[in-house]
Amino acid sequence: MRSFGRWIGRHRVTVLVVSLLLLIPSFIGIKHTQINYDILTYLPKDLESVAGQEILNDNFSNAGMSMLIIENMAPRDVLSLKEKINAINGVENVIWVSDLLDITIPKEILPDKVKDVFYQKDSTLLFIQMSESSATETTQNAIEEIRSLLDDGSYLSGVGAIMKDTIALSDRDTPFYVAIAVLLATLVLALTLESTFVPLIFLSSIGIAIIYNLGTNVFFKEISYITKALAAVLQLGVTMDYSIFLLHRYEEERNHFDDHVDAMGEAIAKTASSVTGAAVTTIAGFLALAFMQLTIGKDIGFVMAKGVFLGILSTLTVLPAMILVFDKMIHRFHHGTVLPSFHKTSVFVTKHYPWFAILSILLFIPAFYGQQNAEVYYNLDESLPKDMPSIIALTKLKEDYHMMTTHMVGVPTEVPSYQIQEMMKEIEQVPGIELSIGYDKLAGTALPESFIPEDLKSSFISDDYKLILINSEYKGATPEVNQQIELLNQIIKSYHPRTFITGEGVLSKDLIQVSDTDFNRVNIISIMAIFIILLFLFTSISVPILLVASIELAIFINMGIPYYTGAAIPFIASIVIGSIQLGATVDYAILLTNRFKEELNEGHDKVTAMRIALQSSARSIVTSALTFFGSTIGVALISKISIIRSLTLMIARGSLISMFVILLILPSILIIFEGVIASTSFRWREKSTLKERSHLS
Repeated sequence: MRSFGRWIGRHRVTVLVVSLLLLIPSFIGIKHTQINYDILTYLPKDLESVAGQEILNDNFSNAGMSMLIIENMAPRDVLSLKEKINAINGVENVIWVSDLLDITIPKEILPDKVKDVFYQKDSTLLFIQMSESSATETTQNAIEEIRSLLDDGSYLSGVGAIMKDTIALSDRDTPFYVAIAVLLATLVLALTLESTFVPLIFLSSIGIAIIYNLGTNVFFKEISYITKALAAVLQLGVTMDYSIFLLHRYEEERNHFDDHVDAMGEAIAKTASSVTGAAVTTIAGFLALAFMQLTIGKDIGFVMAKGVFLGILSTLTVLPAMILVFDKMIHRFHHGTVLPSFHKTSVFVTKHYPWFAILSILLFIPAFYGQQNAEVYYNLDESLPKDMPSIIALTKLKEDYHMMTTHMVGVPTEVPSYQIQEMMKEIEQVPGIELSIGYDKLAGTALPESFIPEDLKSSFISDDYKLILINSEYKGATPEVNQQIELLNQIIKSYHPRTFITGEGVLSKDLIQVSDTDFNRVNIISIMAIFIILLFLFTSISVPILLVASIELAIFINMGIPYYTGAAIPFIASIVIGSIQLGATVDYAILLTNRFKEELNEGHDKVTAMRIALQSSARSIVTSALTFFGSTIGVALISKISIIRSLTLMIARGSLISMFVILLILPSILIIFEGVIASTSFRWREKSTLKERSHLS
């Protein structure tokens, strides 16, 4: 590895040129990586609700269904607008009352079952069926064309419209996320490191690795918009540690070598084993997400694990080349740091360590209770800004037309019409059901069958299935609607076993069940993976238990805070935060423990050894934690998408909580259990050849 390091040093200009040239295919890859804005598509494909959605999409184009509310417009003008929308490329059909009756008939004399669907107060409702699913370019262009025809008294809602607004918001804000992360990380580094120029080199090196990571996402074909928004910010915060460690090691080796290239070669050799070990725990934390049934976990996990790996490569190749090229500039802008020596902190913590141990117990109980009882929301529209046009329209749809949740039922065509009518009567007796609409109801009671045009008929009947739309007054992802879905499922299954129910409410219900399973699965896998890594690293049974327990306490505190502040968190945060925080911050604990072990082997008693270890490690831990905090908190402050805002806020807060737990509570735990550690570890008190695996030295 020393030879490799010296080769990097001698060919530093070539390394930089090649690294810059590799940005070209990376930018091409970024341009061709597709972004998925529909979280529900990550549900397991074997769920009946997901399979049912696919059936309806294939038979009725329901994936692209949009609803248009028009206020205070004359019927003839509405009809004219309907015809213009119908002519747009990507629009399959527009359903309005004109498909059933002459528009000159006053709405007051229409059958109630027709009037309630199409009219409320001074507005009317049109149903727009798209020819393709909501995410396609054709549908998105159609949404844009439809909006160009509308005035201020018109409101377009539906998955396609919401996706259109989400795309616009995400594309607009993501560059700001990166910019504020870079700005705050630069500020932290400028204050905590001893050179004003170093942050620019660090950010350039990490920036190259980030672009490589984003560019290679093209091999996954698509990533979620959440991954796109967070990938750069998280990679910046997580991999900054490796850069700090290489620089510290290089500065140390410069005192032992006359040639800077030789010093860098030695620094790379010693850094390689350290950062590789440090990265393994972080990668393990991200890869644990890949075991989620909700496959967005695989999306986030693979992208971030790849980002950490590329961050290591950049640290061992691009960064050394940059440091050597700009070595004079680094030392020309040398200054002091705002961080203290932490001597008083280390003395205070080790002197009062029994009290800090008691504090950990006192914190654990409310933290665990809060984490278990924090409110989690699953309604995806709640994560979007209330002033988005599609969300305004959705709110109006719910309030004026009482369409809080719409269920869709697929009934095999072999079920007789009279049975379907009986089924719909039963459905409307279920608490919370406003109305149901289907072809058999329209043809059987509301209108003569001859009145129903073929276009409207094809919207409710295919060769294999008939479609029933059910309007519920209950909000999705609530206990009331979940119980309602159970009752509806019992009714429809009694008529035919292949009958199914799907829609936003049903998908959200399945999302809750899948998320609960994923939460437990991801936590167990991440803890086990990192436990095994620590087991081999320290050759100890007790040390992994103590270190993981310390970080888990920090995680409980972090995830318990929303309960006590009355804040609801998105379901995805409750699943992934623990894994990310554990993998990203356990390095703080590893550093302190490694240094504690070294000082014990120097002959110090356990309290003195911890005091020295804490003082030596504190500055690096604080620098790392503040950098991670700075790179994520800015996004939390400016993001309008609550999923992204909540995730980054909890990650930022978690880095600080982990820092305080490692600096204040872990020392007491290690001092108290030092005897147990010695008896359950291999060569704990002997001179160790174990390399420090984190920059935090």
